[in-house]
Amino acid sequence: MNKEINIHSEHNSVPLRRFGVFSNSPKGVRGSLCILFLVFLLAACNVTKHLSAGDKLYTGAEIKVVSTEKVNKGSIKAAAQASVRPLPNKSYLGLQPQLWLYMSAGQNPKSKFDKWLRKNGEAPVLMSSVNPKATSAVIDAKLFNMGYFNSYTEFKIIEKKHTASVLYTSHVHKPYDIKDITYDISDDSLSHIIFSDKANCFIKAGDEYNLDRLKAERIRIDALLKNKGYFYFNPDYLLFKADTSTVNHTISLKLTLKDSIPAGALAVYHIRNVYIDQNYSLKDGVADSTKDTLMVQNTIFLGKKSDMNIYPKVILKSVYLRKNEIYSRENHNITLNRLMSMGEFKFVQVKFSEGDTTATGYLDATILMTPMTKHTFQAELDMVSKSNNYTGPRMNLSLLNRNTFKGAELLNLTMAGSFEAQLGQNNNSFSYSLNPQVELTFPRFLVPFNIKPSKSIYIPKTNFTLSYNFLQRVNLFNMNTFQFGYGFKWKENILTEQELNPVSISYTSIGNQSPAFIALLALNPFLKKSYEEQFIAGANYSFLYNEQLIPNKTIQYYFHFNAETAGNLFYVAELVAGKKPTPDYPSKIVGSPFSQYIKLSVDGRAYYNFRDNNKLAFRVYAGAANSYGNSSTLPYSKEFFSGGPNSIRAFQINSLGPGTYLQNTHTNAFLQLGGDIKLETNAEYRFGIYRFVKGALFVDAGNVWLQKSNAENIGTPFAASTFMNELAVGAGVGLRFDVSFFVLRFDVAMPLRKPWLPDNQKWVVNQINFGSGTWRSDNLVLNIAIGYPF
Repeated sequence: MNKEINIHSEHNSVPLRRFGVFSNSPKGVRGSLCILFLVFLLAACNVTKHLSAGDKLYTGAEIKVVSTEKVNKGSIKAAAQASVRPLPNKSYLGLQPQLWLYMSAGQNPKSKFDKWLRKNGEAPVLMSSVNPKATSAVIDAKLFNMGYFNSYTEFKIIEKKHTASVLYTSHVHKPYDIKDITYDISDDSLSHIIFSDKANCFIKAGDEYNLDRLKAERIRIDALLKNKGYFYFNPDYLLFKADTSTVNHTISLKLTLKDSIPAGALAVYHIRNVYIDQNYSLKDGVADSTKDTLMVQNTIFLGKKSDMNIYPKVILKSVYLRKNEIYSRENHNITLNRLMSMGEFKFVQVKFSEGDTTATGYLDATILMTPMTKHTFQAELDMVSKSNNYTGPRMNLSLLNRNTFKGAELLNLTMAGSFEAQLGQNNNSFSYSLNPQVELTFPRFLVPFNIKPSKSIYIPKTNFTLSYNFLQRVNLFNMNTFQFGYGFKWKENILTEQELNPVSISYTSIGNQSPAFIALLALNPFLKKSYEEQFIAGANYSFLYNEQLIPNKTIQYYFHFNAETAGNLFYVAELVAGKKPTPDYPSKIVGSPFSQYIKLSVDGRAYYNFRDNNKLAFRVYAGAANSYGNSSTLPYSKEFFSGGPNSIRAFQINSLGPGTYLQNTHTNAFLQLGGDIKLETNAEYRFGIYRFVKGALFVDAGNVWLQKSNAENIGTPFAASTFMNELAVGAGVGLRFDVSFFVLRFDVAMPLRKPWLPDNQKWVVNQINFGSGTWRSDNLVLNIAIGYPF
């Protein structure tokens, strides 16, 4: 049994003053600013004084493009700049702190501190290490590959007292365009396949010549042939011949086969036998041919049937390599990915051999799978700190049982518990919770009808979940929540993912209510309805499109759509029975009124990636919900909230709205108000600082509102003519520690616009006063979270 213990921190949003980052004393502020100033001053010191005599610090290169014709100077400069080597020392806002660290260690560092400076610093890039002539040749070669066949680059070294740079001037002409492309394939079978698929060719008449595109076209054709059985074909066997015209600056391409191609590369291969070993060990090296065999659907399983952990028929649903079929690289990849996504195997590999047979054009496929351990135990310890001063530990224990019923099922048993106390209070305000959950996952669609198998590399999954949550707010109330879910997740490709839960049931009851809690709800009828016993039975669907999985894409888009509804079947059943439920006379299920509503939301994002790995990120979120029929308000858990680490960071978590309403987050903060409508937008510039340390500048805006149809008179209801005037706006700076698999985020934000103030006072930019302890206490918010906000 594997054991893992992890420590996590939950998203939280707290006033900055609690962490002592800023002193309330003006002298303390001035002292802090002086220290920061000295640090930057030291980093900006003239490091060139440490250079040896005759050395000059290389400060970089400038690219200049000269042409008498109309050319795309931007793309030329970008290509030339990418070819320049070496790169100068890194600079941040004109400063070079890493270079300063290195140079501060001296020529022969001896102490541990000097060695640390050297290790964490950056060696100076000297002009003596630059070869402008070789770089000019590299630039010319790059431009040649882009269709600038007769370009040339000259250079000039610009020297100053202690530094030097290089000016590269590229003289270019109009690039050569593709006039046409023809095919002269000597093998008739290959010629037919390639020519019939020319509509998908990456090279089009009229495009500018580009060598990278020619290489991509060869790879595309190779993939096409691999799916047609040409197992031994290689992209290098394809050759483009070019005929240029200097008069029109055009180029004609002819695709041919190279000479002396191996005979096997031109042969179509079929699958002769498929062998599967689901208990393969890497120590074995090769598959054990002495094992017993079992034939299932023309596939040979190695080993005794009693020793096979997973039923062979279950495995075969993910195997797309079949006896006597033509070899296909697509089917090969689908098989690998689907078997791995079962969650049952450490490694899966497919080995091909021509086998011991006189027949040519046949391959034996051996699928080797190394199983994971049967059980995995995991313990997670969280330290929770929330904006309402509730702080405490939380533990999550889970036991994963693989292949529960020999059908590759995953059974996950979890038990979570937490304790939270409100710091700085003497009112015995604390709570604890207990949350057991059972989740069972099947690696297929589990439905009472047949679904045609797709050729997606991703395996569909069916999930059953059953959970119970007990929450006790001491001296206030107890809450019991039972949940059951049945649904599916599937992906057609790497960019899209869909989830459908046709059954989603939740029952919540409130008990042991104290007189203080009852009195509090009596003052707020809206909250009272939100805390009533609720029975929710409905369905939900989500669609996700995410281009962040495409590497090196300049602009990446993200779109997430959610829809859910509840109570409609029960409402129709009541109508059929001759009853018409209303909020005043609601119908009940298991003694509680059933909730009836519809809720929609969209989350759209765009990421612009700069060449220096910095990023500009935008996000727009819109959501709306409406209760009807048996309900007058949304269940509390289904309302929209605004404010916090992943929302409007200048305002504490869930503290905004609805509308112009001002919530008191210092008293009974767990009773925060939500809304029926939510609008948010965020913009963030992310930049590197030092290795895995990243920075950010951001601005957020948004709010939540109740609908006009909502009977509760809290804040201002949503109206198209007024909502813009009711937006909250905040801005700030962030520091992130990004080590790829884990991101720890610190965002400091301040409000720029407070929607609850009078119309002519909503903007509070003119009130910013970092030197005032009172202003900092009331406005600066530190958000600590795991992961990026969006």
